Amino acid sequence: MSQSSNLSTVARPYAQAAFEVASESSQFDAWSKLLGGLSALVRDPAGAALVRHPAIAPADLAEAILEALKGADEAGSNFIRLLAERRRLVAAAQIAEQYEALRDEAEGRINVEARTAHALDDKAAAALRDSLAKRLGRSVELKVQEDEGLIGGVVLRAGDLVIDGSVKGQLDRLATAMSH
Repeated sequence: MSQSSNLSTVARPYAQAAFEVASESSQFDAWSKLLGGLSALVRDPAGAALVRHPAIAPADLAEAILEALKGADEAGSNFIRLLAERRRLVAAAQIAEQYEALRDEAEGRINVEARTAHALDDKAAAALRDSLAKRLGRSVELKVQEDEGLIGGVVLRAGDLVIDGSVKGQLDRLATAMSH
């Protein structure tokens, strides 16, 4: 099992717990901010070294993080202390990512990444977003990246769903079909 998938497995119950607390207290934004800040801190090389340092006591580590993040309420502070005590701060980025996925689902939102061969103007991006929202039955947060290697068309990714409508994808599928 890779380090990333292992951390994702470790993160799942913590993300679920954070989501439940946020849901019960209607504090989705506050928890997004807390987990996003914690994730950024742990992704920073100095922060990553700090959370992995075996000589730092979990309680001291938690207090240093709480001081750096400022503004965590009692539940958020306890959450960070728990992560420090259980040496799970290394999974903070995955916890934040999974929390946001749970929040998006609860709020009927989906993030879609679109790679296009050519830049989309605002009107085309809005039309694509509206079409996807109808098809997926959710509001769509669309992030568009230009990728000239696609030759033409678009590749859409929404979670595990991938729709490859690119010319490159069609050529690759044709080449695979011809080689069999």
